[in-house]
Amino acid sequence: MVQFVSVENMIALIQDKGIENIIMGVAEAIEDDFKRWPDFEKQPRIASHSALGVIELMPTCDGVTYGFKYVNGHPLNRDIGKQTVTGFGVLADVETGYPQFLSEMTILTAIRTAAMSALAAKYLARTDSKVMAMIGTGCQAEFQAHAFKVMTGVSSLRIYDIDDAAMDKFERNMKGKGFDIIRCDNAQKTLIGADIVTTCTADKRQAKILTENMVGQGMHINAIGGDCPGKTELEKSILLKSDIFVEYPEQTWIEGEIQQLDKNHPITEIWKVFTGEAKGRKNNGQITVFDSVGFAIEDFSALRYIMDITKETVFAEDMDLLALPENPKDLFGLLG
Repeated sequence: MVQFVSVENMIALIQDKGIENIIMGVAEAIEDDFKRWPDFEKQPRIASHSALGVIELMPTCDGVTYGFKYVNGHPLNRDIGKQTVTGFGVLADVETGYPQFLSEMTILTAIRTAAMSALAAKYLARTDSKVMAMIGTGCQAEFQAHAFKVMTGVSSLRIYDIDDAAMDKFERNMKGKGFDIIRCDNAQKTLIGADIVTTCTADKRQAKILTENMVGQGMHINAIGGDCPGKTELEKSILLKSDIFVEYPEQTWIEGEIQQLDKNHPITEIWKVFTGEAKGRKNNGQITVFDSVGFAIEDFSALRYIMDITKETVFAEDMDLLALPENPKDLFGLLG
C-alpha cells in the first residue's frame, strides 16, 4: 500500500496544525536538505511547452529516496475558471523502486514556495524588515504573507494587482491575520517604504514589473513569478546593481530573471549561504535578489515532511496503487 494525502486531508491537516506551523516545518525540511545539497541528483525540470502553458516533471534523488513532482503552469486557465498551477508528488524507495507516498501538491506547492521565499529572506533581507510590497495577489499571495510574517517578522503589506477582484480576495482572506494592509493603485506606490518586495505575476512574457527607479538601497527582492523561458519581471538594470541568489543555476538560467544576463555574470547558489560557504546579506545598503524558479529538492523536502507528520494519522490513507501478487512471477494470476 502507498500512503496517500488527498486534497481533503491536506486541508484538514493545515486546519489542525495551522498554516504557519506547516510553513515553518516545510522551511526547516528544505533548509536541512539544502545543507546536504551534494547528496542529491540534480537536473533542470523536464518541460513540455505549448502555446498555452507548460507541463513539467521535477525529479531528484538522494540515493535512498527518489521523488518527483508533476506540475503545470497555464496562465490563461484563470480565464476559464481553472487553476493556473496544479500538481501532485511522489516519493519512492530507491532500494525496491516501490512508491511509498503520494500527495496532492497544488496546495503544498504554494506552501513550499512561500517557505522557500521566506527562508531565503531570513538570510538575505535586512533583519529590521517589517514592510513587504506584494505585486500580484493571486493564489500564492496569502501563503507568502504568512511565511514572511512567521519567519521574518513582516507585519505591514503594501499590495497591488491589475485585477481589483484579486486584491479584494486577498484582503478578505487576510482579515484578522495580524497585518496592516495598504492597497495601492499602481506597482510603484507599493514600494514606498518597503523593505522587501515580492513579485508574483502570471503573464507568460518578458515584462518590467519592477524598474530600476522603484528599487531603493537595502531592499530585498523576492522574484518568484518567473518560471518559464522568455518570462521575466525585473528590469535588467536592477539585476546589474544587485547581488543575485538562485536555487539551481542550470535551471535558473533557463527560466529565471537571469535569462537577461550574460552567463559569466556572478550569481550565488542559495544552498551555499545556508551552509555558510557563501555570504548572504553583507550590509544594510546592499540590494539582494532571490531569483527563485522552484527546484525539485524543495518539493522532495515538502513531501518528506508531510509524509513524516501524517504517517499513521487520520490525515493519510492507504492507496491500492501497486499490483502485488503473492507469487511475483504470476501477475496474470491476480486476474482470477
